[in-house]
Amino acid sequence: MLDNGVHLLAMLTKLFVTALLLTGMALAQTSKDEQAVRHLVADFVDAWNQHDAHAFAENFTEDADFTNVRGDSAHGRKAVENFHAPMFATRFKNSHQTADDIKIRFLNADIASVDIRWEMTGATDADGTPIPIRKGLLNWVATRRGDRWQILVMHNQDLTPQKK
Repeated sequence: MLDNGVHLLAMLTKLFVTALLLTGMALAQTSKDEQAVRHLVADFVDAWNQHDAHAFAENFTEDADFTNVRGDSAHGRKAVENFHAPMFATRFKNSHQTADDIKIRFLNADIASVDIRWEMTGATDADGTPIPIRKGLLNWVATRRGDRWQILVMHNQDLTPQKK
């Protein structure tokens, strides 16, 4: 009976150690992926601040869906680029965006939900009149394609208080 107890204890110990190792590997992978998603956010903001529609669109998957604060949308990376090119040449040509309060939740190994608070200065309306500082929230579904994280779905919300 004692041998069975020792054998059972040895099996439980091996199981416990294996579980710890697997948990550690999962946490390490999540940390690496979190850094990659944060890098995606930085690339997104950098492309915006360079007013480069092509570089901006490169952050999106080929089959991405994009919706802006007014509900206008584009489907596909090229459509995202075409949507932003005229904006970067006019209303947003002097804009500067920052991102903070980034929240990432991994839904599985290749999909993450990402919330990003943003702030923008330097934008103008269609007539060229400066717009006061804007604040908003980006909601992304990001996905890993190969070794790269990209935006699959993006919804943008304007949280700037409205004048009364």
